[in-house]
Amino acid sequence: MQLPVLNSESSGAAKSGCSSHSCGSTDDQLGHLPEHIRQKVHNHPCYSEQAHHYFARMHVAVAPACNIQCNYCNRKYDCANESRPGVVSEVLSPDQAVKKVMAVAATIPQMTVLGIAGPGDPLANPERTFDTFRQLSEKAPDIKLCVSTNGLTLPDCVEELAKHNIDHVTITINCVDPDVGAKIYPWIFWNNRRIRGREAAEILIAQQQKGLEMLAERGILVKVNSVMIPGVNDEHLAEVSRIVKAKGAFLHNVMPLIAEAEHGTYYGVMGQRGPTHEELQKLQDQCAGDMNMMRHCRQCRADAVGLLGEDRGQEFTLDKIEAMDIDYEAAMVKRAEVHAQIARELEIKQAAKDAKQQLVAIEGLKAKGPATRPVLMAVATKGGGVINEHFGHAGEFLVYEASSEGVRFIGHRKTTPYCEGGDTCGDGESALDQSLRVLQGCEVVLCSKIGYEPWGPLEAAGITPNGEHAMEAIEDAVAAVYEEMRSAGKLAESAAVQKAA
Repeated sequence: MQLPVLNSESSGAAKSGCSSHSCGSTDDQLGHLPEHIRQKVHNHPCYSEQAHHYFARMHVAVAPACNIQCNYCNRKYDCANESRPGVVSEVLSPDQAVKKVMAVAATIPQMTVLGIAGPGDPLANPERTFDTFRQLSEKAPDIKLCVSTNGLTLPDCVEELAKHNIDHVTITINCVDPDVGAKIYPWIFWNNRRIRGREAAEILIAQQQKGLEMLAERGILVKVNSVMIPGVNDEHLAEVSRIVKAKGAFLHNVMPLIAEAEHGTYYGVMGQRGPTHEELQKLQDQCAGDMNMMRHCRQCRADAVGLLGEDRGQEFTLDKIEAMDIDYEAAMVKRAEVHAQIARELEIKQAAKDAKQQLVAIEGLKAKGPATRPVLMAVATKGGGVINEHFGHAGEFLVYEASSEGVRFIGHRKTTPYCEGGDTCGDGESALDQSLRVLQGCEVVLCSKIGYEPWGPLEAAGITPNGEHAMEAIEDAVAAVYEEMRSAGKLAESAAVQKAA
């Protein structure tokens, strides 16, 4: 069984010529990149902020063993509703994983990326990992293959990774200082012995940096993940970002520590707190510059399936896959149609964006008014880059910052859906309280619809509900609301803006 190749012509890329404004490379994050790099990332939901609205990914859990211990990790805990790295419901053999990938590719035409990320470390399980990659390279050559690793054995695997045309590798690098590393990693297993403390951190850091350099030399794109741990490495991560960028990393993803006590991790049990939304944004901004920052990461399970922010893994358990009757030829035709449709949609959006930017440049609109303070707005969306989710059904909100300089994506905030379903909302008091906490700092929440009951508590918390932009493009709607606030005199220059001016 083999999926036919989706070539660039069938997906619509050839028709557009794959210019800087096509092939999904419409977000500003990719505009400066050379063409061959854009080709690698335009439909990768983890490497392109825009792509994550349209394209799906999946992880297969074929790598149970790990060669290091992290104070924030516990791979034994599993809840079907939990999204946390290392969590899986079932570990698969390579053959089972390939069968699952084929079923998902046929069922979810937007799926473009297959990653192996655990539940242990893929490169600590090289036989299982590379057997999976070998089979998929033959049977589904149009799917991008990715691997996530702690980097301890990465230098020994670079040649094998390159052999399988793996263009994307993620390395978790939490420090470049062994003294900081000793607080994060209790031990590593290296050369058939367990090593602890500062020595363990020194070895791990050296291997990570060597592997990063080797990948960059071969043109393999490297995303660096870093877990922000307040009081441990938060003040150190800007240095990490500077160093990995200098060594050739393409993207840096600073993620918040997940340390609930019920997960059974060392940090969770010891009461180590995670960062606030404000602390995380401040550090991400500090690490930014001319290096791309990933702000849309969902810290996915090791068996996640679907768009970022959703997990359809329960639809593809082994017993359900066995019962599926799939016409793979028809499925590939559908995949080609969906990819072409997305390409056309992105081209239309980019053309509109270019026209708007040209108008601004010609008329000098930005120069007409004074600088105004930035505003955070939360958005409820199911994907597709539009506002298409009921407030009460949202399991997460995307947060955007609007300012006189434009609109930029800040990150996402998970919550518990307030509404039980249907056209009316239940009392949902605890869920609403959670959403109010999650939305702290936001002044507006945009959604396709919102019930009467949450309206008052949101306004009392200083958050304006807005259901007037349903099915509109997110950034356009955020910009429109910001302009409405400016026109209404709600965006007086802050003292900081006045002083800077």
